[in-house]
Amino acid sequence: MTEPQNKVLLLLANGYETYEASVFVDVCGWNLLEGDGSTRLYTCGLRQNIRTSFDQHATVDSLINEVNVDEYAALAIPGGFEEYGFYEDAYAQEFLELIRAFRAKGKLIASVCVAALPVGKSGILAGKRATTYNQNPRRQEQLRGFGVNVINEPMVEDDGILTCWNPSAALGVAFRLLELLTTPENTRRVQALMGFES
Repeated sequence: MTEPQNKVLLLLANGYETYEASVFVDVCGWNLLEGDGSTRLYTCGLRQNIRTSFDQHATVDSLINEVNVDEYAALAIPGGFEEYGFYEDAYAQEFLELIRAFRAKGKLIASVCVAALPVGKSGILAGKRATTYNQNPRRQEQLRGFGVNVINEPMVEDDGILTCWNPSAALGVAFRLLELLTTPENTRRVQALMGFES
């Protein structure tokens, strides 16, 4: 198998929500094997072993300080739970600097639910439209506090940055990221093969 042209980096914080990460894993993986073959997903974090929400565990491919941003086409970030330490990692300077580095290189950035908050805290959403978790007004207020124009819609896209309001919209973000990395036709094919209506 040749090296895919569109590498996606999945940035994992302690306490990330497994489902929100899995949509990117599956969509990129299905495209690798059944779509145009152009996407492969890699993981990174602040430490090798990550504790997910609900006390599951994951091992990442690389540490944040080992990442060469030039090798990747996009950054994907799942949200997580405060109770499992999500914001301790997601608000860490190294985490925020990686988000800024992807933005500085003009790469696509996709976030799910409260992952919009570190994206906002990084400063790259200032003056832009975005959304975040909509079942707790506090989260949208936090995003607004970073100078973001908060839109109460399931998915918001502004200047190559995707955000969504809760796990129900996560799969839509992953498919939209695939569409931006490949083509609408290829994305519809992958959706159909996965059994989703396009």
